[in-house]
Amino acid sequence: MVKTYKTDQKKQEIILNELNIRSVDRSRKDIATWRGALISAESVYYPTRTRLYDLYEDVVLDGHLSGVISKRIDAVLNKEICFHANGKRVHELDGLLRSLPFREVMRTIMETQLWGISGIEFIPGREFAFQPIPRKHIRPDLGIITYEQTGTDGISYDGLGNIWVMGEDKDLGLLLKCAPYSLYKRGGYADWAQYIELFGQPVRIIKYDSYDEQTKLELKKILDESGSSLSLMIPRQADFEIKDGKQNNSDGNLQLSFIKALNEEMSITILGNTETTTSSYSTGYAQSKVHLEQQYEITRSDLIYTAAMLNSPQFIAVLQGYGYPVANGSFVFSKDMDIDYLKARIAIDKEVAQVVSIPESYWYDTYGIPGAQ
Repeated sequence: MVKTYKTDQKKQEIILNELNIRSVDRSRKDIATWRGALISAESVYYPTRTRLYDLYEDVVLDGHLSGVISKRIDAVLNKEICFHANGKRVHELDGLLRSLPFREVMRTIMETQLWGISGIEFIPGREFAFQPIPRKHIRPDLGIITYEQTGTDGISYDGLGNIWVMGEDKDLGLLLKCAPYSLYKRGGYADWAQYIELFGQPVRIIKYDSYDEQTKLELKKILDESGSSLSLMIPRQADFEIKDGKQNNSDGNLQLSFIKALNEEMSITILGNTETTTSSYSTGYAQSKVHLEQQYEITRSDLIYTAAMLNSPQFIAVLQGYGYPVANGSFVFSKDMDIDYLKARIAIDKEVAQVVSIPESYWYDTYGIPGAQ
């Protein structure tokens, strides 16, 4: 049975209740904002990530970026995970591993690679529960959680068993690389929308004699009452020509190509490829297969990273505090069986087996055969 999370009185105080949480800055962002926020975050004497994380909150609203982020995280969340101790599966933890709070812990671990740092405060009690710590309040350089998001006064989390801060002190996350592309993409959409507004409808041009003011007034009235399309009134004697750029960009493909290029850069940054998310005109089976293999490598790396974080002494101690039997055990992800890879692998293994003796455990482990544990 799960026991009550045992902590001393100091640790039972909920740190989040003492923080002054501020709203996200939703003001207009541009490349200058990104560079200023980066300089502030990398400051040697007074580093603060507040502006940078406000920018990240704005950037992740990008539909393509949020999609590729979800794709990378879901590749880990959807893998089966179990807990092994002394060579056997511990079924007492199966309920925890299938619970929503544990899934959110894994999501937070994965998001650490995007943001650079993440923090969790586990809530003392009978049930496994936690609250995320606002990243703007975490100061890894000082080892404290600040009361104000831009302040230097706060609570030291060193030695607090129910506070788990993840990430490297200098790591600013993958979103740092994606932010400029997302900001440029907004500008590209704005330019595209302006292009459509200007040239998406026919231009109405009316010429009048410069000396005929009455005709000019009548024509202006007609244009005002006949819709909001672009209209021009010019004297008949004037030489008029529209330089609209449509000879080189007749269908707005310039803006579309720019946006696609930015999306591809974000896909490469997060997934390591483009073909598993969008297809190009030159794509083919061989190219897609190579890109898929590249994404598999990133997923394998994420699985190793997540398992290492879950098996860290601090998280294991947290689970022990909740009464879970995790002593001398570890979290293990089920093997992802790549059939094409295994076909090539078994052909080699059979040849090797004729030369040297291969332990039975190798066959169980490599090909995921049940009964190996």
